[in-house]
Amino acid sequence: MRTLSAQHDSFALNRPFRIARGTKTAADVVTVTIRDGAHSGRGEGVPYARYGESIAGALAQIDAARGAVERGASRSELLVLMPAGAARNAVDCALWDLEARIAGSSVSALLGQPPLIPMACALTVVIDTPAAMAQAAREFAGAPLLKVKVDAHDPEAQVRAVRAAAPHAALIVDPNESWSRTLLTALDPLMAELKVALIEQPVSADDDDWLVAFTPGVPICADEAVHTVADLERIAARYQVVNVKLDKAGGLTAGIELAAAARGRGLGLMAGCMVGSSLAMAPALQIARRAAFVDLDGPIFLAADRAGGLSYAEGMIAPPAHLLWGEP
Repeated sequence: MRTLSAQHDSFALNRPFRIARGTKTAADVVTVTIRDGAHSGRGEGVPYARYGESIAGALAQIDAARGAVERGASRSELLVLMPAGAARNAVDCALWDLEARIAGSSVSALLGQPPLIPMACALTVVIDTPAAMAQAAREFAGAPLLKVKVDAHDPEAQVRAVRAAAPHAALIVDPNESWSRTLLTALDPLMAELKVALIEQPVSADDDDWLVAFTPGVPICADEAVHTVADLERIAARYQVVNVKLDKAGGLTAGIELAAAARGRGLGLMAGCMVGSSLAMAPALQIARRAAFVDLDGPIFLAADRAGGLSYAEGMIAPPAHLLWGEP
């Protein structure tokens, strides 16, 4: 007989995580464990206030679905039982983990994929003075991909400083919706000049209709503007790349569906994350293996990660230990 438990876990950060929307000093997550006889599976979701989510709200959603899950609801049934978001992500990923352990297989094998291998992963330079951001970039020397968090205050100086400190890295610039139409239009040629590879959600997802007629010099990635497959019809004419985050899509099941549908429309893929532990990143590796851009460095900001977490070295991310998630 299945049982489901859910709890709030908090992970202190080893340094402030500053973006245009604010500063975090801890990662607050919901952890779901589903047990079935001798086997158990786990999943993690990170509720995000930008989407009206909270720890209390996520736990309430999980509790409302508990009876159906304990009676044996499948992952496909979960798509109807719960709305897309962090709560459903935690439950869906716990079901994937449980399924793999009962089968004595791996999630990769269940998906018909080969074992995961190390892959390049963005390392994030958070908002600070240009000098401090340059120093952070130098500390990531040799990393193939950097993500540069900026706001509307002095993004030109910030990006120039990081580019000078990391002349060979590919750059993702992420304003987190803080730029205006005027600012994006003005900075787009500079971003191309500095060989920025991607600009992630520069303007508000609630005020991006004008992007339909905008031809960017650097591809623009939809983040806050896209959550599920239902959003693709609208954003396909506005953006060139889609950031698939399991917490937005509502789990690996929905994330895989979104990734496939986005590629079917000719959109590029980015695998992204909230700031969470390796338990949240491990399922997202199944999206990352399909993506041109991988941004799953959340655990490097934690003072202490979960045991058996992912490994990060020189801008590469390696799969976690078998006991963490998705392996028998």
